[in-house]
Amino acid sequence: MTLARTLASSLLVLLGCGTIAVVEPPPPAPPPPPPPSGAQRVLFVGNSLTYTNSLPNTVASIARAAGNPIETLMAAGADLALIDHINGGSNALSLLGQGGIDVVVLQQGPTPAGMCRDSLVLWTRMFDERIKAAGARTAVMMSWSGAPGSGQDWDFDGVRLTFQLATSAVNGTFLPAGEAWRAAWREDPSLKFYGLDGYHPSPLGTYLAALEIYERISGVDVRTLAPAAFSGNSPLGIPEAQIRLLQRAAHDANTNFPASPGLAVPPMGNWSGAGHC
Repeated sequence: MTLARTLASSLLVLLGCGTIAVVEPPPPAPPPPPPPSGAQRVLFVGNSLTYTNSLPNTVASIARAAGNPIETLMAAGADLALIDHINGGSNALSLLGQGGIDVVVLQQGPTPAGMCRDSLVLWTRMFDERIKAAGARTAVMMSWSGAPGSGQDWDFDGVRLTFQLATSAVNGTFLPAGEAWRAAWREDPSLKFYGLDGYHPSPLGTYLAALEIYERISGVDVRTLAPAAFSGNSPLGIPEAQIRLLQRAAHDANTNFPASPGLAVPPMGNWSGAGHC
């Protein structure tokens, strides 16, 4: 792909590949207790799907309760696609350049086939170069399709394939957060993982995504954890039976969808059916 075409395709999808609504970041929360020296450091790069309910702090709370602390950092802004971070829309590259990061979790909104899928593969490759240069490894988080009528209600299978291909393109680690939601719904379809707009996560949806991410990054089977749930740095009051269900769902997603998808990435340019991202 020529540089001109790369820039053109990026400009065409900048507004779409983020989220359908701008959700402003909440006021800064009190910082969690500092992790011990030598704790794994994970940088989350994304948009409102990451900062709503503070996915990074939720992961850190799970890890801390498990006795396996993880230090999390976040570079996120409203409606940002990965290319926005690369182009200076956040402090992601600055944080990465400071060194000491072990894992970078890349998150983008549900990204359908066509131009948007091609762009995500391209942008993940661009990010991966910088991540590897900083001595870290790339993890790609599968988001979720929106609820019916949300305007982002693409099929989950197509969304998953997009993120699997982006992961395969850089030999990264696949984080099937959206598939954890589906696994939980198979046990209890009434679980409310969406917020009021049918797209951003509820605290329950963020907690389940955090369980999946923690298990994959740490290697700890979350079914063995105590029945404690969190929303950011605070406890999330839900019944023990529901916590156990969510732990099983996170484990099922990681079991059924390998960390290394190993898919052949097709040539870019198959943009049939692409509209907005």
